[in-house]
Amino acid sequence: MSGPRFEPVRTVRAYERIVEQVEQAIESGALSPGQRLPSERDLMGQFSVSRSTVREALRVLQARGLVRSRPGDPNGAEVLPFSSDALQKSMASLARVEGLSLGELVQFRMVLDGSANLLAARLRTAGQLAEMEAAIERMRAAVTEGYDAFSAADVAFHDAVARASGNKLIQICVEVVRSIVLGLVADRLADAPDREALMRRSIRHHEEVLAAVRDGDGPLAARLARQTMYDYYAGYVPAAERPALRALLDQPPTVPE
Repeated sequence: MSGPRFEPVRTVRAYERIVEQVEQAIESGALSPGQRLPSERDLMGQFSVSRSTVREALRVLQARGLVRSRPGDPNGAEVLPFSSDALQKSMASLARVEGLSLGELVQFRMVLDGSANLLAARLRTAGQLAEMEAAIERMRAAVTEGYDAFSAADVAFHDAVARASGNKLIQICVEVVRSIVLGLVADRLADAPDREALMRRSIRHHEEVLAAVRDGDGPLAARLARQTMYDYYAGYVPAAERPALRALLDQPPTVPE
């Protein structure tokens, strides 16, 4: 018999329907940060479900960073403001479960950092430039202090650039993707035999970016960001994935193949 092939129907559990409705209420603005959900007893009545079903839904919502629930609280769960932690957990899970590769993550970071630098060069304030300069100064001092201090100063620089872009979504995505990428290669970076040379090379890259941002040269700042990401991470990416990274470069790579 010919015709469309149907998939088995998935049974949706009652707690999942509760989660969906609460998520929709938060996304639509019907529930705002700081507001409270009804008590467990009221939720049981509104959804016509058992207490265990309500508590399972609250556990899921809390795990997703949407509410804060305290057992026995008569006021109900509190709706939380948005946090990048939830997005970070989701992307980290995607990387593990769906096989999102390091190459794909680095490529996305090249796109993000390039866009952040482009916007920062055109929109930055004097105060934001001072933040970038201070971060580079801390990077210089941290060369002899150790990798952790250097990494913290490096993060401070990129956070300052992302803020200078004026785009909150770029800021969030830069933070999330950076964290995941560093989580995948942190041990190899920390244990690299030429770690000090890598740190000094990184400082030079950041100085070049700062100069371009200060001069208002957005295209150059964007190119430098993409090239820097490639130079820093390409050696950790499988050779088969590097062409996708090189596609974002405006000139041949500076690291050996």
